[in-house]
Amino acid sequence: MKSPVVKRSIVVAGHKTSVSLEEAFWNGMKEISGLRNMTLSELVGEIDSNRQQGNLSSAIRLFVLDYFRTRAMPAATAAPEARPQS
Repeated sequence: MKSPVVKRSIVVAGHKTSVSLEEAFWNGMKEISGLRNMTLSELVGEIDSNRQQGNLSSAIRLFVLDYFRTRAMPAATAAPEARPQS
């Protein structure tokens, strides 16, 4: 059975490294980098330079989760009368 984790090589701050992430996280990273007009390498470099601890793959997962959670927040915090009724 094929593993859901995909390992890719990427250049970060001028050096080549391998990062293992699930395909959904790679897709999220591509979407974020496109919206920010950055390359994937530039975005990973930014995440790498801002991480406090843990490995790079974990830092990327947390970054992607936080990015999409923050984008979803306005919809979740809309006034009750603005939300569709169930």
